[in-house]
Amino acid sequence: MLKNSTPRALTRSNAQFAKARTRLPLGVSSSFRYWGDEKTIYVKRGLGGRIWDIDDNAYIDYRLGYGPAILGYADPRVDEAAMEGMRRGGVFALGTELEYEVAARISRMVPAAELVRFSNSGTEAVMAALRLARGFTGRDAYIIVEGSYHGLFDAAMWQVDMDGWDGKTGEPELQTYGDGIPRQLASLVHFTPLNDLDRLEGVFKAQGDKVAAFLVEPIMGNCCALTASTEFLAAARRLCDQYGVVMLVDEVKTGFRVARGGVQELFGVRADLCTFAKAMANGYPIAAFGGREDIMRVIETRVRHGGTYTAHSVALAAANKTLEILEETDTLETIRTYGLNLQAGITKILNEFGIPHCYTGHPSMGGLFFRREPPTNYRDWKTSDYNFYDTLAPFLHDLGVLVEPDSREPWFICAAHDQACLDETLTAFRTGVAQTLEYLQSGAAA
Repeated sequence: MLKNSTPRALTRSNAQFAKARTRLPLGVSSSFRYWGDEKTIYVKRGLGGRIWDIDDNAYIDYRLGYGPAILGYADPRVDEAAMEGMRRGGVFALGTELEYEVAARISRMVPAAELVRFSNSGTEAVMAALRLARGFTGRDAYIIVEGSYHGLFDAAMWQVDMDGWDGKTGEPELQTYGDGIPRQLASLVHFTPLNDLDRLEGVFKAQGDKVAAFLVEPIMGNCCALTASTEFLAAARRLCDQYGVVMLVDEVKTGFRVARGGVQELFGVRADLCTFAKAMANGYPIAAFGGREDIMRVIETRVRHGGTYTAHSVALAAANKTLEILEETDTLETIRTYGLNLQAGITKILNEFGIPHCYTGHPSMGGLFFRREPPTNYRDWKTSDYNFYDTLAPFLHDLGVLVEPDSREPWFICAAHDQACLDETLTAFRTGVAQTLEYLQSGAAA
């Protein structure tokens, strides 16, 4: 054991894992929550910017449920609004007046969302938006940016095989993200690297007349916040217009987080369709998609969309209050400032150790790379050395700072992260870096 290393006790979490696995595959309800037989943790409670596991280990949380808890856990303003939603009665499979109010607020914050429909999750929102794009255009194919994540449904569960590609000959092969995906769908999906204008234009030239939608995350929420250039987005907008392709901007993670108008406001791009989910209700389960009126009106005639639990009174009330706070207060500025201060503090520590590094994304959901220049696309990222991050993350966990152990996930900031969180995080980070260096230099990693 390293001289500065003090592993957490995870006795109860380990026991819970053993019990849970008898009824739940991997002992959890989402495969991404499984961190290993002896590392998977179970949460006891969350408050503000912190959570506690069932072993009473406390963590400053920079995962925030992959971004939803933008105001912090158990925000009393949102929870009280949700309680009012409960008092309304729950789910009716009928409309309520609040649906219009929330839709109108979304349209005001994101002008591209001229009309809005609600869903329950980001996956459902993207799935419905892609179906709508197909119904509107009468085409079946679609383009995805390499390294993107658009949810767990068959059309989106494709990726380029970077692990099996040597980077010297040919192009990486297309593969499914797990089994159970019909191989027949492979003919419909086309990939292009982020920020590669020549390849982007090439795929449109080759496939544009068959393509219904171009799906893009301008800040890639599951690829360490790799960020599109304004030139790339402008080219994509032009090509979509030229070929009659629906530009579908996936803002499931960036929506209402990086700006009131989301990533579209930051980059000055206007989507034809766009999706939202994570931050819109501070953790209550709701999502939305919206877009051009002429496209959205197709739902009235030719494209089906629905769901028993869509616009549930509890989640909708929580979304109404969360969006009100984000639109009408300086909360997003507070979050951005904390993110900048956190990055400045990390930079000071890493400079003292002489460790090259850089950041990607936005201060509210930033990626940390241990290299001098940030990757520009997924191929660049996959050929990067991310061993230092993968080694550092478990040390941070033991030190009470919870980050995603997978280096593809950004660090998320919430409004409840305060000066105490910042000070404690930087103290832990300094120790974690020292432990990581000692571990790697000792050869223990081998």
